[in-house]
Amino acid sequence: MAQRYDLLVFDWDGTLMDSTISIVRAIQHAFRDMGLEVPSDERARHVIGLGLVDAMRYLNPNLQETDYLQVVDFYRHYYLSRDHEIELFDGVRDALTRYKQQGFWLAVATGKRRKGLDRALAHSGLAALFDITRCADETFSKPHPAMLEQIMDYTGMDVQRTLMIGDTSHDLMLAKNAGTDAIGVSYGAHPRHELEAHQPVTIADSFAELDAWLSTHA
Repeated sequence: MAQRYDLLVFDWDGTLMDSTISIVRAIQHAFRDMGLEVPSDERARHVIGLGLVDAMRYLNPNLQETDYLQVVDFYRHYYLSRDHEIELFDGVRDALTRYKQQGFWLAVATGKRRKGLDRALAHSGLAALFDITRCADETFSKPHPAMLEQIMDYTGMDVQRTLMIGDTSHDLMLAKNAGTDAIGVSYGAHPRHELEAHQPVTIADSFAELDAWLSTHA
């Protein structure tokens, strides 16, 4: 059967890497260390996928710009002190290797900064599998379409042959704004009902379910 897509673009945190709760705790520690109201788990999960300053601004819109930078610094310190403990979801490495062997272009579009993604790629050993990666400090943050458009430009793929895969509404809005199809995954940061509102091609409740769909439909 002919491939429906040629380019698979993955979000990182909560889609390939089981990092959602670590990000939530790092956000909460950062606000606590600043003496600010600590966001709930639900609110902290909601901003995963955004650029860090945008995320902190959403959680507390009343701070000075210098305060946002300090919150981000606290967040990074806490998160990076523990990021070596975070692992890929089961099956990710084997699945990505298989997709590569099948001829798919593979990419990452993430709200992480370049330094953070490079650390994660080095720790996971997946760097060689991706043709291109884009981070929030290199272009506009999600859901602006620039990140996905740059990936398509680099690979020479058009919107009909591109599939975005992510665990947040920000990922699905990114795809919609760029004109591509998208798959939501409900095992990460945002619940199924939030993903359903953006009408993805399908929603996978586990990485194994996502892999099964890609293996038979992509």
